[in-house]
Amino acid sequence: MEAKTEQLIETIRKYAKSELKEKRFEHSVRVAETAAFMCGLFGCDKNIGYLAGLSHDICKNMEDSEILSLASEDGNSISEIEKNKPSLLHGRAAAVLLQKKFSVKNPGVIQAVANHTLGGAGLCPLAKIIYVADKVEPGRPQSTEEYRKKLFSMPLNEMTLFVVQENMEYLKNRQKKIADSSYEFEADLKKQIASENSLRAS
Repeated sequence: MEAKTEQLIETIRKYAKSELKEKRFEHSVRVAETAAFMCGLFGCDKNIGYLAGLSHDICKNMEDSEILSLASEDGNSISEIEKNKPSLLHGRAAAVLLQKKFSVKNPGVIQAVANHTLGGAGLCPLAKIIYVADKVEPGRPQSTEEYRKKLFSMPLNEMTLFVVQENMEYLKNRQKKIADSSYEFEADLKKQIASENSLRAS
């Protein structure tokens, strides 16, 4: 591991441990470990994956007003669903904080952390990995060893689509509104999969 990345991971680990509730911090460590494992499967940098996973929830326990204030600094619009529930912006807030407080410049890490809650179109492989790792780390109720083994045998886009649709089903069953960016994520993944299948068939 590069000394700079190692130092950054330790700095963020200390910050996360001091700012997050114990269960949230433990979840973040499991996401980091799951992300690093997945990066090994899909040809991404394991240490960068660990860093993104560890960082993804660093703003989770902030007040709504603080989350909203930080997230609004990224220059992107805030949807109605996010205005009504500012906690959904904790990923975008964390991405801003990573740049401001910790001088993180890696665009993959920033995109992954910003989009891990709702997803979105045009995400890089690392962002897909963090989205999935957050939903399927071993502390999640549905995430048995057998479940993860089946999931991790899939190609990245198919696996991500499976988890996106599973998450949508979970929200629908609880009469929760699904964000437009999640539908855009689903559509983009379907398009990428169709394109890959077409290339394989030709």
